Amino acid sequence: MTHWIRFRDAGGSIGFGTLDQHSGRVVQHDGAMFDNPRPTDISFAVDDLTLLAPCQPSKVIALWNNYYALSQKLDKAPPKHPLFLIKPPMSVIGPAESIRRPKSYHGKIAYEGELGIVIGKTVSGASVEEAERAIFGYTCVNDVTAIELLQEDPNFAQWCRSKGFDTFTCLGPCIATGFDWRTANVVTTLEGVERQNYPLDDMIFSPAEQVSRLSQDMTLVPGDVIACGTSIGVGSIKDGARVDVSIMGIGTLSNVLEA
Repeated sequence: MTHWIRFRDAGGSIGFGTLDQHSGRVVQHDGAMFDNPRPTDISFAVDDLTLLAPCQPSKVIALWNNYYALSQKLDKAPPKHPLFLIKPPMSVIGPAESIRRPKSYHGKIAYEGELGIVIGKTVSGASVEEAERAIFGYTCVNDVTAIELLQEDPNFAQWCRSKGFDTFTCLGPCIATGFDWRTANVVTTLEGVERQNYPLDDMIFSPAEQVSRLSQDMTLVPGDVIACGTSIGVGSIKDGARVDVSIMGIGTLSNVLEA
C-alpha cells in the first residue's frame, strides 16, 4: 500500500509525495500525482510539513443511501442507481483545517464519516472493469451538512446548499493506493467518543460500480472524489468540537468546527 500526500513545506512551497508511515518521512515527487510521477532525492520529516487536502477535485460527488443498514433504518428501498449531489471544489479542506460555520447560519451542523474514492484517469461511460482501473486510491471524508437548511423550503430539498459551503468537505490525511476496502470499517469519533463504526462491505454499490454508473452521467477526471455515503450514527457537532474520521489502512482525518 502506498500513501500519497499533498503538503506545504516550511518555506511555503506546495508539493506532493509518498509517506513512509514507519519512518515518518515523505519523499517528494515531480510531475503530476496521477500521471506517472517521479521520486526525487528530496525528503522531509512529515512532522515538519503542513498536510493539505490530498487532491484538488474539480467536483466531489456525494452519495446518499448507499449502505444496507442505513437503508433499512430509514425504511427506504435500496436505490437502483446511486443517489447523489455535487459539492463544489471550494468546499474542500484538508487535515487539521477548521470547518467554518457560515455567518448566515446558526443551526445544527452535522458530521458524516465516509470513504472517498479518488479518480486517477479520465473516464466516461465506463464498464465496471474500466471503472476499477480508473480508481487511483481512497481517502477519508467528513461530509459536513448545515442540517436545518436541507428542508428549510418545503418545496425543494436543498442538498447542494446545505452541504456545499466553504470548508464543508474534509479530505485526508492521504490517498491510499492498494487499499482493500472490503476489510475495513469507518470509525467516526466526536471529541474522542465513538459515534460511527460501520463496515465498508455493507455498501449497496461497490466503488467500481459507483465509478461506472456515475461515469454514465458525467465525465470523471483525475482528482475527482466520490464520497461513498455514510451509514448509521450521523450526529451534530458543537462549536469548538473535533471530529475524527478513521479508516484502518488510510489513517485519521481530524477537523474542528471553529468556535
